[in-house]
Parts: sequence; C-alpha cells; structure tokens
Amino acid sequence: MFSYTPLFTLLVQKDMTKTQLREAIGIGTGTLAKMSKGEYVAMEVLDKVCNYLECNIEDVIKHQP
Repeated sequence: MFSYTPLFTLLVQKDMTKTQLREAIGIGTGTLAKMSKGEYVAMEVLDKVCNYLECNIEDVIKHQP
C-alpha cells in the first residue's frame, strides 16, 4: 500500500492547498481524490508533482507494507 502523507505534509510546509496544487499541475479532481484516499495514480501525475514542487519521489509518496 502507498501513502501520500509526505506530499500533504510538504504542501502544509509550503503553505499550499491540495486545490492549488491540482490547478498548478493540471490534474483532475478525481485524481486528487484518489491521492487523498491512498489509491493508485499514474506515474505521470507523480512526475508532475515532483517537477512542480522540485522534490524527489520519496517526498511525495511512501510505501507501507
């Protein structure tokens, strides 16, 4: 299972909302909802997030056995 908790923590640190991120990288509300529920999203989405926030993948997502 994967968790997007690192991403949401990073957004708080950057004083940014999930909606602001969604609009900035051009993803749909459904994709954001999937991330909020810990569901799978396309690697393309994770790439957009990392590029926009200038961070590494481990700053966005973590694996939970």
